[in-house]
Amino acid sequence: MSCRRAHIAMIGIPAVSHVLPSLEVIRELVARGHRVTYANDPAVAGLIAETGAELVPCTSVLPVADNNWPDDPIAAMGLFLDDAVQALPQLRAAYDNDPADLYLYDIGAYAARALAESQDRPLLQLSPTFVAWSGYDEEFGTQLWQLPGAAEYRARFARWLAESGASTTDVDTFSGRPVRALALITRAMQPHADQVDTDAVTFVGPCSNTRENEAGWSRPADAEKVLLISLGSAYTRQPEFYRQCLAAYGDLPGWHVVLQIGKYTDPRELGGIPSNVELHSWVPQRAILEQADAFVTHAGMGGCGEGLLAGVPMIAVPQAAEQFINADRLVELGVARRIDTPDATAETLRAALDDLIADAEVTRRSALLRTEARAEGGTTRAADLIENMLG
Repeated sequence: MSCRRAHIAMIGIPAVSHVLPSLEVIRELVARGHRVTYANDPAVAGLIAETGAELVPCTSVLPVADNNWPDDPIAAMGLFLDDAVQALPQLRAAYDNDPADLYLYDIGAYAARALAESQDRPLLQLSPTFVAWSGYDEEFGTQLWQLPGAAEYRARFARWLAESGASTTDVDTFSGRPVRALALITRAMQPHADQVDTDAVTFVGPCSNTRENEAGWSRPADAEKVLLISLGSAYTRQPEFYRQCLAAYGDLPGWHVVLQIGKYTDPRELGGIPSNVELHSWVPQRAILEQADAFVTHAGMGGCGEGLLAGVPMIAVPQAAEQFINADRLVELGVARRIDTPDATAETLRAALDDLIADAEVTRRSALLRTEARAEGGTTRAADLIENMLG
């Protein structure tokens, strides 16, 4: 589509699972001739540079480097507020004299909304996970705000909002109700999708990297079937789980296994690696899934979306946060089996794979959801909708 060249700013947090989902949208906007700046911590500068966007350094205090997140949800939320408080002055220094025509922002980048509202500029949230629905506050908020420390957290958030220059001063609205959002997930993964405000939220599905799909990985010629095993980028310190996977799928006739173990596990902890197994710290996941027959996943939203987009049956082994909800949703959709980590023995993992592959209904549902996910438009539709906001 034809659109004037504009300055579009993306403001994010350095968690890889929050950066990756929107990278292709950023790349597409750059390719369409826009000036795109991306404010984020220099730790993810390499990922941003590949899109052609201009990095605006904005240091973060989130514990993403060592993945040392508190178990207490109020404490975890407090870390995002701490990050926003210290990020806003950095963003003002970068953008007050060079304001964007449109601000894009991640769900965890609260300072982005405060900046855009103080400048009276349009903004659009890019959500890498599910969004709130009409009954969300009653279902989750009521219990959450009764936890120890919740009242103090809300009071601190309200004080910061009052000082930030934001026009939205209600904590719940500011943090959980974007004026406009693109959900970078397939609608099938959204809880209570029929209760989502579609005037505010548009589901565009996972925004994939077509170049990675073409050149990222080649299926071995002798592989009758391919299995990908990945727990994503954060919760990968699971050597015992990987050993169970090797016991379940190593030397399994006809199967070629790609095992991603992340950066927190030493391969030497796993013992001998069977000849049918590729072992990597990081893999081009989407490229492999396009050629895979099954997927063992932690059920992070990115992995769920890519699995659905590829039409691949899944074994969900959730590790944290919303992954348990996602795993149950995959089971409800008829495309997965769930195994919790303590129950993930070689026997249960092997049985789940055998069950999935033999189930014709899983195959049918996977193909149907693949078609639906691809129809949501992905990267091209997301970029079109962003350009529509520029006028």
